[in-house]
Amino acid sequence: MKRPWLFHGADKVELDPGPEQKKKSWWYSKEAGGGSLRDYLGYGTTLGTWFNGGKIPIEVTTVATGTPGLEVDEHSVTIARYSDGLSRFETRWGTFTDPWTNQPQPKCGFNIRGTCGTISSYDYEPAIRIQTLGKPEGFDQPVDALPEGERNGIEYMIQCLEKNRPIEGPLSPEIARIGQQIVDSAILSAERKATQLLVER
Repeated sequence: MKRPWLFHGADKVELDPGPEQKKKSWWYSKEAGGGSLRDYLGYGTTLGTWFNGGKIPIEVTTVATGTPGLEVDEHSVTIARYSDGLSRFETRWGTFTDPWTNQPQPKCGFNIRGTCGTISSYDYEPAIRIQTLGKPEGFDQPVDALPEGERNGIEYMIQCLEKNRPIEGPLSPEIARIGQQIVDSAILSAERKATQLLVER
């Protein structure tokens, strides 16, 4: 009997991965960069760094867990401590549903708390949820249609290269480097089971 949550391989082929099937996949190979921590964390830390204006955390604490006998984790929680607060990043495999088809609970996306309000932005939803001091009950704001040349990362990079424009935002080398430093620090923290100062690489 299949478990109630869906696992998928290439082209969204649904799988019921037992231990032997997991061992055949690069997702579960440490050497190939498998594990939810190595495979997923960089998305969140890079976007989080961008949202945070390029701030660099002081230290990183990560806890990870997985199925006994596997080389890699299947679930991790990372806390990045800054001089003025915390950011939390969570990665997990085996969500209840395929996030690209039906959002699991908790939803995949971002929650941002600012000084005057909050924003929730969940993957593939047509609106973001906003709370402000003036509207604490919250409201939905439809997402913008991105202009040609900015609809995805590849299109944006090609446009920048063709027009000799600087690469900005989450794809900029400066922001991406900080995101990778957080990932490297998180991996060390999980392996050592201890808080890790930000890796300087």
